[in-house]
Amino acid sequence: MKKLVPARVHIILARDSDTAIVIRRGPSNAVCTMLWDRRKDTFELGQWLRGRIYERRCDLSPDGRYFIYFAMNGRWDGPLKGSWTAISKAPYLKAIGLWAKGDCWHGGGLFLDKRSYWLNGSGLEQRQLPGQLVHKPEFPFHESYGGECRGVQFIQLQRDGWKLIGHESGKENSLSFFEKKVNPSWVLRKTARSGSPNVIGKGCYFDWHSLHNHRTGQVIECPDWEWADLDGRRVVWVSAGILYAAKLTGDRLMAKKALHDFNGMKFEAVPAPY
Repeated sequence: MKKLVPARVHIILARDSDTAIVIRRGPSNAVCTMLWDRRKDTFELGQWLRGRIYERRCDLSPDGRYFIYFAMNGRWDGPLKGSWTAISKAPYLKAIGLWAKGDCWHGGGLFLDKRSYWLNGSGLEQRQLPGQLVHKPEFPFHESYGGECRGVQFIQLQRDGWKLIGHESGKENSLSFFEKKVNPSWVLRKTARSGSPNVIGKGCYFDWHSLHNHRTGQVIECPDWEWADLDGRRVVWVSAGILYAAKLTGDRLMAKKALHDFNGMKFEAVPAPY
């Protein structure tokens, strides 16, 4: 019997508002976006896409209003040349800014503030400009991490409070380690893996997590957390397609609460309200 792979979920938190965008993938040729109201812990469906969104090359504006993403549907003879970068009104995918790409090298971008953005890479063919936003071509960071997912994700992580603490390189893949302070004792560590071979249900780029107490040396391994971050005073993470939250006090995580189960969702055509 074929093993069912849980929904793959990646989340981007808005820096200056209590919202986030959820990028939910599964099956492999279908992906949708959702709005997470982090104050109420409610979820609203955005739109589905038949294709792939490269979640590690996406970003959300600080106020949570706009979403930049890189997508691919493989229709290389189509008007968007099979892959494209777009800016939309979160959590929807209908473009207000659009650039055809034609391959899967580079793509996507970052918001520099709530009204300006940077596009990752060259070779983009402009189809539509977002009139209310400003493109700034200057590279927004002092280091480069390559032309694929890490070239956007690593910049985004450090911008959003993660500290890069080191790299390990192997024959086939590499690991990069980030930490974010939870409280005076604890840090959340993110291990970012890139390279080959692909892992079923994960691909070639994926993360796992652990919690480290720098005062006592205690480590809580969380290998099944595919995404994790801090939301105020609580730790939030995704495991097996379900989003959880818990507070970390003393030497343990308090009782976790399941916020939303993203498994079992099916493609549906949803028009954008703009």
